[in-house]
Amino acid sequence: MKHAIIDIGSNSMRLTVYEVENRNFRILFKGKYMAGLAGYVEKGCLSEEGIKRAYEGLLEFKNTLDSLDIRDNIHVFATASLRNIINTDEAVLKITAAAGFDIDVIGGEEEALLGYTGAMFDMPAEEGAFIDIGGASTEITVFEESSVIFSKSYRIGSLKLYKECVKKILPGKGSVKRIMNEIRTEIPGMTLERLAPREKLICAGGTARSILKFVQKLVPGDTESRIILPEQLEETGEILLGDRRAAADIILKVDPERIHTIIPGYLILKYTAEKLEAKEIIVSSYGVREGYLCRKVLP
Repeated sequence: MKHAIIDIGSNSMRLTVYEVENRNFRILFKGKYMAGLAGYVEKGCLSEEGIKRAYEGLLEFKNTLDSLDIRDNIHVFATASLRNIINTDEAVLKITAAAGFDIDVIGGEEEALLGYTGAMFDMPAEEGAFIDIGGASTEITVFEESSVIFSKSYRIGSLKLYKECVKKILPGKGSVKRIMNEIRTEIPGMTLERLAPREKLICAGGTARSILKFVQKLVPGDTESRIILPEQLEETGEILLGDRRAAADIILKVDPERIHTIIPGYLILKYTAEKLEAKEIIVSSYGVREGYLCRKVLP
């Protein structure tokens, strides 16, 4: 049986189609729509233009699903994109009316647990930490003996940081300082230090995948590896935070869609990895959508 999951994120909206049999699943199709909804939040509210961006993305996905002859078992959820705004109910009603999909707005802690669940299908581990850096929120989960001991969603993300702290395309020294102040304020270092050390930090989401691309570009080696070592993360940062012209050039070559958000996202990941004393940063192919499929669609 085919199931389609649509994730309305703060930076990108994503469609994944799965073939499901006896609770086993495989991915048949992936689609992405760069809505950048966090950039349309004004005084805490998602603007009319942002609402339009959201339902236009859903309508594009609807056309894709029609072409794939998939009209049933379509599940739509939203994360911080619609959760962390004042006009959640109004925005959901307007988006649903325009696109025809019911939308499940999931809570922050639930998002963290769903992301962790999805990642464990791809990267099973008994001990470690999990992080998902989104456009407007970051979820961190710590687990021991396959049981969650800490799980929290923080109202900070790559696109939100860019919008609030960066004046030009790439952050300069002043912008980096402002970003780091926001990260330290929102994610207290003492909280993570109490949970350290964690040998493995498993990552999900577009920011982690993008940083892995940079590591593979800057540190030649096994392009199939999904492991980032602390020294590789440091070397990547030296390029991204160095000369802005050189940084822009390599970002445009490696992942141009993330030219605004890659550096804020990198700084969140580096800060978290250092506080947790992670020795390996592992990028998972699965995350919140797979967790949603397994926990909420196929309970």
